[in-house]
Amino acid sequence: MAERIRLGMVGGGNDAFIGAVHRIASRIDGDYDLVAGALSSTPEKSKASGEALCLAPDRTYGDFREMAIRENRIKGGIQAVSIVTPNHMHYPVAREFLKRGIHVICDKPMTSTLPDARKLVKIAHENDALFVLTHNYTGYPMVRQAREMIAAGELGEIRLVQVEYAQDWLTEDVEHTGTNKQSEWRTDPEKSGAGGSTGDIGTHAFNLASFVSGLELETLSADLQSFVPGRRVDDNAHVMLRYKGGARGMLWCSQVAPGNENALKIRIYGTKGGLEWAQEDPNYLWYTPFGEPKRLLTRSGAGARDVANRVSRTPGGHPEGYLEGFANIYSEAARAIRAKMAGDPIPADVVFPSVEDGLKGVAFVDACVRSSVRDAAWVKLA
Repeated sequence: MAERIRLGMVGGGNDAFIGAVHRIASRIDGDYDLVAGALSSTPEKSKASGEALCLAPDRTYGDFREMAIRENRIKGGIQAVSIVTPNHMHYPVAREFLKRGIHVICDKPMTSTLPDARKLVKIAHENDALFVLTHNYTGYPMVRQAREMIAAGELGEIRLVQVEYAQDWLTEDVEHTGTNKQSEWRTDPEKSGAGGSTGDIGTHAFNLASFVSGLELETLSADLQSFVPGRRVDDNAHVMLRYKGGARGMLWCSQVAPGNENALKIRIYGTKGGLEWAQEDPNYLWYTPFGEPKRLLTRSGAGARDVANRVSRTPGGHPEGYLEGFANIYSEAARAIRAKMAGDPIPADVVFPSVEDGLKGVAFVDACVRSSVRDAAWVKLA
């Protein structure tokens, strides 16, 4: 049995939702051991979080730079690091670990600014370390199947891409109540970047549409709103998409849509048929060949294919979802990391969002902001 990969974490301390998600995902398939961390913005909070996670005191750091330097030098230091900080810290943290050859698994969006994203691509290419971006929805089995079906031409020439991600948790001005730490930094452009809903969930929708369809975006027209008075970033966006080759699309992301929790949905239509998938019902993929009845394809059940079965863990009818999708990104990263450590090529079937995907996501947010301030003018991704 392969040894577990020694994992560190930056951010994700006590009461941090996404840090706990990443830790669970890393453990599901037994590929990683969390052995070190700089878990909070202060040494005191980091120490308390390290104690709660049973990390050794000398492997719990008050500063991510100190962690990167020491872990690179000591015997048995970390081989990969998970970055689960607010967006503005992704770039400086990733830079410190990548330049020391430590593999990076980073939450999205990749950076808070486009210049930082470009610099990070350069750093990743210059160093012998992997950069994995956790667009976890690409890890869902039936998303993988939809992607394969489109690549195989089963929908024919793609004409239409409809994707949306709707939430309601920012319907009111919660960021100024002092009761929701997540809302405070996610609506602060100094920490989140220029995009609000576009950066937080719009990047997921954009990445999912690109991943499944295989299309490359050419231009977009975005209408961004900040419906809550005083909010400094967008909380709703309608984006029209023009893809290379002639396909058209629409993307809606909103965090002020009452009745929606995490309603990520995608529909893709071609000359031969259509596909529909919804994140809140992720084990089902609806497939409609043109002129025929709609067909229900189920994970690990009727109609499931090898590409979906490879990243499934339980028999059909036993739901898998958010945590397992995250775990698939971590397990794919583990296969790639082990191949790199062995000096072998990364297996051809390993799939995870890359540093280039991260750059496209940040460029998407940048283009949305540029378009919206010009009254929804059509713009290209920078």
